[in-house]
Amino acid sequence: QVQLVESGGGLVQAGGSLRLSCAISTTVAIGAVGWYRQAPGKQRELVAITTMGTATNYADSVKGRFTFSRDNAKNTLYLQMNSLKSEDTAVYYCNARGWANGRHYWGQGTQVTVSS
Repeated sequence: QVQLVESGGGLVQAGGSLRLSCAISTTVAIGAVGWYRQAPGKQRELVAITTMGTATNYADSVKGRFTFSRDNAKNTLYLQMNSLKSEDTAVYYCNARGWANGRHYWGQGTQVTVSS
């Protein structure tokens, strides 16, 4: 019903930038979209989320550095990541939540590695 395909991860030096993309294909109404990440040995955590028609909420650790945007014409989400730090190293996942059923849908994840 919902397919999410991330791209854009890679290796970058501290202070650098990356832009992640997430192409969405869906047959159900979506209530919220966002990005999560999971570092080795840690739980998956929220990076940024937007509920349809509302402002985007960011994790405190990325505020002022990351920007979440969407291109509705292309059904694509973006996460622009600037001033990257070693602690940003993680697998980043695109997420969508069904409007009617509240179910979470996940992409396959894309690795971001920040070298210090």
